Order: sequence, then structure tokens, then C-alpha cells
Amino acid sequence: MQDNPETRAALPVLPARALPAGTLQLTINGKPFYHRGDPAMPLVWYLRDTLRLTGTKFACEGGCSGACTVLVDGKASASCRLAMLDAAGHAITTIEGLDANGLHPVQQAWIELDVIQCGYCQAGQIMAAVALVERTPNPAESDIAAIGNLCRCGTYPHIRAAILRASELVRARKP
Repeated sequence: MQDNPETRAALPVLPARALPAGTLQLTINGKPFYHRGDPAMPLVWYLRDTLRLTGTKFACEGGCSGACTVLVDGKASASCRLAMLDAAGHAITTIEGLDANGLHPVQQAWIELDVIQCGYCQAGQIMAAVALVERTPNPAESDIAAIGNLCRCGTYPHIRAAILRASELVRARKP
């Protein structure tokens, strides 16, 4: 079982005992994927280079910028610091898999408030914001400031406003 984009959708979820030795099984955006390469390879490379999910950006290689942020079991994580071995067995969500039914409330708020400038950091900013509003439906300014993702364009006031707007949309969506 190789990482073949042409046959990815046809691959069934296999019980661990049926996987060839050294094969890692991952769940990315709700779909099963298999990796037989270097288990220490950073997840960001697999997402971008193998799966062609290029919304997740590669920036600092140190987990400092946040441009590579994905959700791992619902928590914001730097995919440049997460080895494939450590990603295996967890539910990974990228910007491409955020909401199968359209726009997630965070994406909607980003558009409403015209947050994006250059856009390089925005997928990571959005993923970190999703993790925040899902666990803290009414975030305080200190919660938002604690995200820590970097934006070279300095759109922080717009990002904060969009997170607050997204939290309103999330609260309105829940019964």
C-alpha cells in the first residue's frame, strides 16, 4: 500500500494486524491513509508533498510561526513538529477538511471581516481559532492572545475580531 493519490479513496481501513510491517495508518480529514516511509518525517511534509493538501504551510520548522497548524484530535498542533509515527492513530484535520458542509463559522467570520492580507499564515490562524472556539465558546481577549500564531502582515486586530465573531456564530449554531 503506497501513498498513491489515484487510489487513495479506494483504500479500506485495515485492522492493524493486516497492515504490512512498518506501515502507519493515519486518519486525515476523516479518510484513511497509509505511510510506509520514514516514521520521523514531519506530518507537514506528508500533507503537502504526498497528499497535496497545500493549505497547511511550511514556515519555520520549529513550531513557532503556527502556519503549519492542524487539528490533532481537535487540538491545535504544529504539523512541522509532529512526526508521522506520533500522528498515526489520531484524527487529523487540515484546512481542506474543516467543514464538509461548507464554511466553518471561523472561515465565515474571516470572510465577513476581510481578515486576509498576504494569506500565508491564515490557514494556521484559522485552525488555531477553530480549536479555541470549539473548546471555549466565549473566549476572552487573553484566550485569543494565547494562540500565539504569527502574522507578518500584522492583521492581529482583524484576527481577534474574527475570532470573537466566529465564537458568536458557533454559539448560535449549538442548541
